[in-house]
Amino acid sequence: MGIRTLEEKVTIVIPNYNGRKYLKDCLRSLGKQTYKAPVIIVDNASTDGSVEYAREFMAKKPQNYPETEFCLLQENTGFSYAVNVGIRMSKTEYVILLNNDTVSDERMIENLVSSIERDSRIFSVGAKMLSLKNPEVIDDAGDYYCALGWAFSPGRDKSRTSYSKRCAVTSACAGAAIYRKRVFEEIGYFDEVHFCYLEDVDVGYRARIYGYKNIYEPKAIVYHAGSGTSGSRYNVFKEELTAANNLYLIYKNMPALQFVINLPLIIVGILIKQIYFARKHLGLSYAKGLVKGINKILDNKDKKVPFKTKNVGNYIIIEMELLLNCIRRLAG
Repeated sequence: MGIRTLEEKVTIVIPNYNGRKYLKDCLRSLGKQTYKAPVIIVDNASTDGSVEYAREFMAKKPQNYPETEFCLLQENTGFSYAVNVGIRMSKTEYVILLNNDTVSDERMIENLVSSIERDSRIFSVGAKMLSLKNPEVIDDAGDYYCALGWAFSPGRDKSRTSYSKRCAVTSACAGAAIYRKRVFEEIGYFDEVHFCYLEDVDVGYRARIYGYKNIYEPKAIVYHAGSGTSGSRYNVFKEELTAANNLYLIYKNMPALQFVINLPLIIVGILIKQIYFARKHLGLSYAKGLVKGINKILDNKDKKVPFKTKNVGNYIIIEMELLLNCIRRLAG
């Protein structure tokens, strides 16, 4: 099959921060795609020569990279700001966000585009992410949010042969997902207050409030190193920021009545998490994160999603999903 082009349909945005050791494999896999698409690399003030390396690598085979742009930021602005810059720079109907520590199957672009074009109400489609170190294990197969105030990926650490059916999810993992660009103008872009972590759950949840769908597509395969920037699955920086962002996410997206309904479960969820992270010697980090989350709420009250009566039906559907997702999460 010959190489086809999607230059007028989709752009790939890669946020990068000191990811030189990953970029070679990431870019090489994009050069082997059945569909070619423009690439925008947004660099968060890397100090490891990432940009220079990427320029040289892509220049060796320009036919594999039909159009490439680099945006060099002056400081590390975090994931949310960087991808927003890339999304706004793109001139296409769709945008694929891709972590720099990923390797894409050659039909990744093709399958994501095909999936999102099934329905005009689809906002995002997430790829099936497998562990780069152990490809027989799933890294992410769609993200869910539950009434305990937990975001989770039920497919994580499961066999790659599982989660083989296309399905609706709360949000696509922005490490490898396609988005319908015009929807950002309606619901807002990635919230830069998040910096990183849960920003994809936030924007996916927000899209659901407005009646859009988020889908998991198992035919789109991406291999993910995982925590390429933060360094590990559990660490002080990650848990502190995630705890803060989660409280902010709840405040921002839940109207008062929905918050009151879920408050008992949210409190239980916080207590369970506190105990869990205390056992991992990260209890203080989690507690500090909660305090920072309260401060984020106080400093960003204007970010709350405005309640609109036309979205009442969507809120009811979301609430039912939040409760069902509690059962899914607790069932393991």
